[in-house]
Amino acid sequence: MRKISLTALSLGLMLSYQVEAAEIYVRDIEVDGLQRVETETVLSYLNINKNSNVSSDYLNDSLKRLFETGLFADVNFDRRGDGLLVIKLVENPIINKRVFDGNDKIDDALLESEVQLKSGSIYNIAKVQEDVQRILEVYKRSGRYATAVEPKIIKRDQNRIDLVYEISEGPEAAISKVNFVGNTHYSDDDLQSEIMSKESRWYRLFSSAENYDPEKTNYDKELLRRFYLKRGYADFRVISAIAELSPDKKSFVVTYVLDEGPRYEVENIVINSAIRDVDTAPLYDEILIEKGDWYNADLTEKSVFAITEELGKKGFAFVDVTPDLRKTANGKLDVVFDIDEGQRVFVDRINITGNTRTEDEVIRREFRIDEGDAFNAAKIRASRRNVENLNYFSKVDIQTEPNPEDDSKADINVNVEEKSTGAFNVGVGYSTVNGALFRAGVVENNFQGKGQKLSADVGISQRTSEYDLSFTEPYFMGRRLSAGVDLFRTEEDYQDEGSYDSESTGGRLRLGWNYTDDLAQYVRYTLKEDKISNVDNTASIYIKEEEGKYSNSSIGQTLVYDKRDSAINPKEGYYLSFGNDVAGLGGDEKYLKFDGKAYKYFTLADYYTFKLFFNGGYITGYNHQDVRLSNRYYLGGSTLRGFEFAGIGARDKFTKDALGGNWMIYSGAEMSFPIGLDEVGVRGRTFVDMGMLGKPDNINKDYVDYSDTPRVAAGFGFQWQSPMGQIDVDLAFPIVKEDYDETEVFRLNFGSRL
Repeated sequence: MRKISLTALSLGLMLSYQVEAAEIYVRDIEVDGLQRVETETVLSYLNINKNSNVSSDYLNDSLKRLFETGLFADVNFDRRGDGLLVIKLVENPIINKRVFDGNDKIDDALLESEVQLKSGSIYNIAKVQEDVQRILEVYKRSGRYATAVEPKIIKRDQNRIDLVYEISEGPEAAISKVNFVGNTHYSDDDLQSEIMSKESRWYRLFSSAENYDPEKTNYDKELLRRFYLKRGYADFRVISAIAELSPDKKSFVVTYVLDEGPRYEVENIVINSAIRDVDTAPLYDEILIEKGDWYNADLTEKSVFAITEELGKKGFAFVDVTPDLRKTANGKLDVVFDIDEGQRVFVDRINITGNTRTEDEVIRREFRIDEGDAFNAAKIRASRRNVENLNYFSKVDIQTEPNPEDDSKADINVNVEEKSTGAFNVGVGYSTVNGALFRAGVVENNFQGKGQKLSADVGISQRTSEYDLSFTEPYFMGRRLSAGVDLFRTEEDYQDEGSYDSESTGGRLRLGWNYTDDLAQYVRYTLKEDKISNVDNTASIYIKEEEGKYSNSSIGQTLVYDKRDSAINPKEGYYLSFGNDVAGLGGDEKYLKFDGKAYKYFTLADYYTFKLFFNGGYITGYNHQDVRLSNRYYLGGSTLRGFEFAGIGARDKFTKDALGGNWMIYSGAEMSFPIGLDEVGVRGRTFVDMGMLGKPDNINKDYVDYSDTPRVAAGFGFQWQSPMGQIDVDLAFPIVKEDYDETEVFRLNFGSRL
């Protein structure tokens, strides 16, 4: 504790004696008590000359300056009768070692980065208290509000100490309850599914969503706003978001008070341009909302971007497109897009901060705007979305900073917070197709901070084994060109389906690029060796004649047009792809192969998601060569529910071995719907599947059962996004089938990708 002989600084400097004059005479100065600090250092703060008169106020200021250095625990001024001024000092000790004790949940490195006092620092009680608060804040951010920190000192020789922060972490403050007040159009369950903060439940053992975080709560307000604005509630607002901590500091009750407001229908869509040369007529094609629709803020924003982009292509670089919502007399909305001439501003610099591991170039190349370009808010928003989609960062913040010396220039400041981009996964599962399975893999999506992806994966089940090694460079040769290489080996047991085993070992080179944000093309070269082995003596003659090894050298491409709102859990939009492969660039195989996919998604009443799907394929040999077993199509299991894997198509009459087909069609419809368990991540579904499998080469109908008539099955089931992975359970009942088809009513898939 500081000890000062001066008791009332406001009344003047009080020394160990009574000061009775405005000035005192200082003949000489003596400094006492120093161990590490040099005498000259102390005198430099005093700036008092020997054999001079010094005012008491000046001595008072000198005393303050010495304390403010943080070097001393105690300072005393003493004057002797012969004009000698004695400065008595007690130095603060040096921190020999600073230790965190009891921090099991927070790494030393994180705490180290937060506190001020380090090993070798001068001990300061005020800074110790500040560091205690910093440590508590770290724990609050991790959801631990009951944390206690007690600093302790262990004295060492030579005026050194060990500083120990004893930490009692306490439990994570979970969210015991989430309440919504003011919601009449959507239930609590509906809104709960939209926000990040979740109520504490046993099945969230592996999730942090149930831990309270004020930043998460703030983000929830934005998620709720987006949810309502997307559905026509243009006046929606979150009045308040209140988190109440329980007396034991172990849980929170979070309450969101909402004002939904009315739901608005779009009555008119208007484009007004203040720029004379702008032809507004073609711009209406860029607007994604229509008259009679419910207002949708998301589509409105995308329309602003599309209009801005189109005007940019026409040479109008400096435009502001602003949506104006005008309420009509009959309670609807006119959506007016105002086009005005924007300020002529150019991007001066793009500054990137916060990335300690990821290289600047990885972030910079995702920008749709460069230094020197005309400022474009729509392109900046697109750039932010691109950086966020990298999935390397927990936060991406982009701010525009005008140049104070030149109003025609502005800097773009990008601040990111990195997150873990690597993972090691180990899992088990079960599938009615593949049986019990084990999978282990490691993946790094930002290898060496260069944005490269490196992965290794092993999957072993009762009928299939997979080994994969993959590397992808997303910007090959500095261009927007994705390049990659894959090495693989697959072993499959077809004894039940065809009385043989199949092996495939090889590698693949990949190249891909985007024409637009939605349209992409991929090309590939594959070199592999296929092997048919362990053919049973009783196997079909069509299988026996293919036993052996065959090399396959092929080149292929796939064109993809993806307009889905999400690649992971799509609810709106569509997906189209077309691909073809040519084998025969060396090797034993010679064939042409064509594949196409089409998916359409749409949602009704925000809950019922419909999917229409179509898959088709055709393969044919050339140069008088037939298509071999390993290259044919098979249907059943995960494709064409209600039938076993390879359950339809040509089948040997005597051995019942499946022979596959040279073409296939698999299509159907599926509806996903809530069953009251959205909180748990469970949704129901009902479906109708249709499949057809074409005739393989060189079969004799006297020995082979075959029909290319459609097979149809219908059923229902559910999908659970469990903490341990996705679980699919289906009951499917064949409606149209052949007598020789192999059916499967029950299908379970847990943790399987095989």
